[in-house]
Amino acid sequence: MREFKAALEPLGFELRQRSEEIDEIQADELEDVVRDCMAQLQARRVQNYIIDDSGLFIDALGGFPGVYSAYALKTLGCRGIIKLMEGMSDRIARFRCCIGCNAGRLGEIVISAEAVGTIIDEERGSGGFGFDPIFVPSRYDRTFSELPLEEKNLISHRGKAINSLSASLSKQKEK
Repeated sequence: MREFKAALEPLGFELRQRSEEIDEIQADELEDVVRDCMAQLQARRVQNYIIDDSGLFIDALGGFPGVYSAYALKTLGCRGIIKLMEGMSDRIARFRCCIGCNAGRLGEIVISAEAVGTIIDEERGSGGFGFDPIFVPSRYDRTFSELPLEEKNLISHRGKAINSLSASLSKQKEK
């Protein structure tokens, strides 16, 4: 929420967190999940919202955990992912984020972004959350958990998606 506020409140958007009961479909792609949630909210005539779905997609595991990242984190944790990858040389992974936004009169926007990196064989760092301690972004030697939040937000999947959303909303406001 802090990331969204930092990017969107300077544009004149007032943000507050609210909860809506939505059935999350089982799908292979984050965008399918986000678009289905948006359709459910549209059917209820809900406007002015942002939906964010993110996941870690590991090449050697066929994209797992992907859209099931929250469940995999809860059941396997970082150590479980490390164990699944024992002996694998392909360590490429992608954190992906899809944001769906209904900005009332400005319309609907769906944005996706990713951060590419590798999965390491040990947990490092105390910052961040989720699978951050085992993900080293490309061209870095530190995990997301080891990076200062401001630096992580510049290169992370969510940071990139929020910046794209901010730019899109800014353009829509100018029209």
